[in-house]
Amino acid sequence: MTEPVPVVDVSEKDPRGDRWGTRRFSLRGRVTLLAAASVAGAVALVSLGAYLVVRDNLYQQVDDNLLARAQAAVESPQVQTELQQVPGAFLASADLQIGQLTVGQKVRLTYPQSGSRPPYGDDEIAVASGDKAFSLRTDPKTDSRVVALPQGAGQAMVLAQSLGPTKRTLNELSVVLFLIGGAGILVAAAAGTAVARAGLRPVDRLTSAAERVATTGDLRPIPVSGDDELARLTQSFNTMLGTVAESQERQRQLVADAGHELRTPLTSLRTNLELLLSASRPGARTLSDEDRSDIEADIRGQLDELTQLIGDLVELARQDEPRIEHERVEMVDVVERALDRARRRAGEIEFDVSLQPWVLTGDTSALERAVLNLLDNAVKFSPEGSTVGVRLYPVGDGTAVLEVEDSGPGIADEDLPKVFDRFYRSSEARTLPGSGLGLAIVQHAAQRHGGDVYAGRAATGGALMTLRLPGAPA
Repeated sequence: MTEPVPVVDVSEKDPRGDRWGTRRFSLRGRVTLLAAASVAGAVALVSLGAYLVVRDNLYQQVDDNLLARAQAAVESPQVQTELQQVPGAFLASADLQIGQLTVGQKVRLTYPQSGSRPPYGDDEIAVASGDKAFSLRTDPKTDSRVVALPQGAGQAMVLAQSLGPTKRTLNELSVVLFLIGGAGILVAAAAGTAVARAGLRPVDRLTSAAERVATTGDLRPIPVSGDDELARLTQSFNTMLGTVAESQERQRQLVADAGHELRTPLTSLRTNLELLLSASRPGARTLSDEDRSDIEADIRGQLDELTQLIGDLVELARQDEPRIEHERVEMVDVVERALDRARRRAGEIEFDVSLQPWVLTGDTSALERAVLNLLDNAVKFSPEGSTVGVRLYPVGDGTAVLEVEDSGPGIADEDLPKVFDRFYRSSEARTLPGSGLGLAIVQHAAQRHGGDVYAGRAATGGALMTLRLPGAPA
């Protein structure tokens, strides 16, 4: 059987281009095109408006001039020539077509022999007949403007002026406007290109930086110049780079510290397991029941330590995840649930509890784990039969504090700044079970909720852990 031929959907849209995969205009090209189009539209509107205004003015000037000269021709005296009497205007009309239209038994037009015959038609005849006060029209055959004014009974003075010079002036004006508009569009396109190049230079730097980060992982900040929107965008990008760099550094430190902490229990487990395996081989020296019991107890202890360490690492990783939704948290309920869990493994240690209502918005599980870590830490350092004090109360500045006070030896002064560091364990705590991550988890949860946690010394000499959280009384 032949293999089926794969079908390619060519109609699928290419994410880098349009429907056919062709590349779209760059932002710089769009800015240039927008500037050129805007100027082109403005120039076109201005040029069209100027052309229409000038055209109307020129034609109005032709009409006004023609009417004035027609009125002067009507009022001019008769001049006796060798053959007949003619209006004096015939002698001063070299740039016009002028004639005297007479309407009687037949229509007759008299015009200078040295001139050309003006056009006339029904409108001019109506003026000569007295049916119209005057006429003003454009003759399409001769492309001239024709005016007729009455001149006595049955007569009219007809004047015509060619529109050719006016149209040539308008044509020259249109050419000038077109050239000036075209030059303006080119200048606008060049200016738009320059502005786009200068304005998008920070964007180019951001693009190069993003590509550099993707390629090399280099998180160096980008130089910032100016104080405009693009400068603020660059500052925001630098802030993001700093946050990513800080997160990477925390991850590297966590991995390094976790590897260091895991090495000891894993080495101990391997040694104990190899000892048990060696003792089980034929001919090997057998272990006594007491030694085997000690090795098995040691293995169980190392497994418990590994389990707690892995659980704490998972909790830290979970707390680093962004939380989209938060809920209303009753701190009294959170503390009471943590106390129930702590009492089950506290032995003969008692808890002196005083809780006042306090409400905040946050992650219930993260806060409960933080409170439980504080209680477990107090139980771990308190002697049997002692009391751990737990107090929750507002302090009047929009926050409340949860104080956990133990009866242990307290925290040395040199250890106070380091107790919340990941995997840090004081000399007294190294002999006790734990991963060194409990108080780091508490600090992380407090800071995620806008608060903080402090370590100090209680009046009784033990350790005093104070968790401060914003919120409101219930």
